[in-house]
Amino acid sequence: MLKSYTISLLLTLAITSIGNAQLSKSETQKIDSLFAVWSVPNHPGGAIAIMKGDSILFSKGYGLASLEYLVPNTRETVFNIGSVSKQFTAMGIVKLEEQGKLSIDDDIRLYIPELPDFGKTITIRHLLHHTSGLRSFHYLLVLAGWRLNDERTNSDLYRFILKQKELNFNPGDEYMYCNTGYMLMVNIIEKVTGEPFVSWMQSNVFDALGMNNTYIETRANAIHLNTATSYSGAAPFTRSIEYWSYYGSANVNSTVSDLLVWLKNFYQPMDGWEAEFEQLQTLDRLNNGEYNNYAYGVEIDTYKGFDRIQHGGATGGFRSFIGTFPSEKISIVVLSNFSAANPQSKWEKVADIVLGEKSEAAQETVFIPIYLPTEKLRKYVGYYWEDKQKINQQIALKNDTLWLDNKPMIPISEDTFLINQETGLKASFSLHGAKVQMVINGDGSLQYQFDKYEYTTVTNEELSEYVGTYYSPEIETSYKIQLKNGALVGYHPRHGEFKMERIAQDKISADLPLVFVQIIRAPDGTVSGLRVSNGRVRNMWFEKQK
Repeated sequence: MLKSYTISLLLTLAITSIGNAQLSKSETQKIDSLFAVWSVPNHPGGAIAIMKGDSILFSKGYGLASLEYLVPNTRETVFNIGSVSKQFTAMGIVKLEEQGKLSIDDDIRLYIPELPDFGKTITIRHLLHHTSGLRSFHYLLVLAGWRLNDERTNSDLYRFILKQKELNFNPGDEYMYCNTGYMLMVNIIEKVTGEPFVSWMQSNVFDALGMNNTYIETRANAIHLNTATSYSGAAPFTRSIEYWSYYGSANVNSTVSDLLVWLKNFYQPMDGWEAEFEQLQTLDRLNNGEYNNYAYGVEIDTYKGFDRIQHGGATGGFRSFIGTFPSEKISIVVLSNFSAANPQSKWEKVADIVLGEKSEAAQETVFIPIYLPTEKLRKYVGYYWEDKQKINQQIALKNDTLWLDNKPMIPISEDTFLINQETGLKASFSLHGAKVQMVINGDGSLQYQFDKYEYTTVTNEELSEYVGTYYSPEIETSYKIQLKNGALVGYHPRHGEFKMERIAQDKISADLPLVFVQIIRAPDGTVSGLRVSNGRVRNMWFEKQK
């Protein structure tokens, strides 16, 4: 292992020293300046690498891999890459399909028969493209009383998924990012190959591609050479609790050098891997015929007019973003070991430098603000509800400016407001008689429709109907709703008390872990239970206890 690592390091150093000559001094200085904040004393940082064609243009570490021992990050430091791991699990499935050992259109219960029968067929294809309707692992656990930094494993997921009675939606109807699906693919690969997922992936994917310093981590307390420690917050930093012991959806450890090897295959695949990397880029359609831009563990989008294959990741304090422009044969990797790193923003600024004039030619859309009188703005003030995702928003008017979630809304037309210049996020209003609707959209993949509603006051007598203890057999936990000083308060023994607020008849907005609660009434009008939604879990049933 040591010999293999040494040879890999020497080869990388040799290629890097040749490749660096292809970046101008000015370009190198611009990249260094982007990451200067990572290199201040006693600061975590990360590593970056850039490849064009066969040549590594730039590869460098910044900041510290360990604040405790003042160990610097280098281009060979190993980082946990979070959800960037999904594309490797997808590759495992694709290889097995190429070998004729499974089909992505197989019912997953063919390989995991003990899974619940939801009355709808869920295929491996659904798992790959996040269209299964399964409830997502982390959101289930938080609802079940787990804290964000509690250790969690694939076995934990398995126990919970076997108890589920319902889906978020019918398979194929929607895209909803779901770690559960990628964790279940671990079981499928093990069933088909008869081998442990970790060792099979190591032999058949990482080693086969020459990714000599890449592996799957299965133990939160494992110790490995040359591995960064992750940190949270800002100075003074704190160590992130290492809760990651699950895999399939995350917890591949890798280096910027190895990830360049991987990305190169999207435009120049190794012999014998052509079909696999082509399939990874294949988009799927939803049941309504619309394309879903999530392919096989990677997102397919455009950046300043260039087709891009990319994915980001976050686990503990680790943050990552990798991507390639196949037409330009340019790949960029940014890995970091602190939670505030924002690697996607860094990645895109590096891309602008490397693309140069091509990037400058693809100018961003410029939105020109216009003036709207206060009386016109005032009709948009109020409360808005998005029923599909269960999102509640309030728009306020402050100093002649509309504000949404602490963000100013800049008018760019009579009924359209810019929320974020960088992402192009906009809110558009339409009037239908007395009814006001707001549509928030960005790049086309994000679109939410809100209806304005009237906020009404409520009496203690009405609120007292909601008081009680509610139990969910699917996650084996209970929540209490209490009335204290005229306000609703939620309680769970592991989460403590949290704020709840009635926003409409039998609708309650809440802090995590519940987020949204729909009160369900029996035929006689009494409260019989709750339907809880917290993002990637929808309509979880809680029965009111007698």
